[in-house]
Amino acid sequence: MALRAVFFDLDGTLLDTAQDLSAALASIMQEDGLEPLALNIARNIVSEGSYALVKAGYELNDNDKRIEPLRQRLLEHYMAKLNQHTTPFAGIEQLIDSLQSRGLAWGIVTNKPWPLTEPLVKQFRFASEPSCVLAPEHVQQRKPHPESLYLACKQTGCEPFEAIYIGDHLRDIECGRNAGMKTIAVNYGYIPADEDSRQWQADHYVDSADEIWPIVQRYL
Repeated sequence: MALRAVFFDLDGTLLDTAQDLSAALASIMQEDGLEPLALNIARNIVSEGSYALVKAGYELNDNDKRIEPLRQRLLEHYMAKLNQHTTPFAGIEQLIDSLQSRGLAWGIVTNKPWPLTEPLVKQFRFASEPSCVLAPEHVQQRKPHPESLYLACKQTGCEPFEAIYIGDHLRDIECGRNAGMKTIAVNYGYIPADEDSRQWQADHYVDSADEIWPIVQRYL
């Protein structure tokens, strides 16, 4: 393997967005006279998206017609305060600096909607610009289907076997494997307490972003 690119999931992998998303959920719940979810509970649901957050906060089943209007309210609150507390995870900025110093491209492949992804990513400046920023709107099939990673490779100018995909959810690892990439599962992300990431069959596992660069170096 001649490594040329590293691709990241966004929420729970590259950026710690849990506090802002939890605050958006808390805002609408408080408007409705409800006690908000604790941050540690909401944090474990963030990777599942706004739909799952609303479902958990309001204790609704999948078919409840209240979910979509509540989800839209949550997204409005989140968009208004998109980056109050969001930061790169510890070690991410140094990691991208290392990638840049070795001439490696990096990009973002997320299931987060583009209207939220684009303005959020623009608020951060790293050592180099991402070669791609891809959301569900850019493809026909969402992760874990590999279409988004194939597009990331096309935009970056590499082949899937020349890339690594990093994520904090089973679908990320499945997406990377389906695309023929090496995968890294990050245990610092938004993983439910009752889920064992070691069962995901990733190529590597890390407990902090500081552990990623030594793995990347193995493929140089």
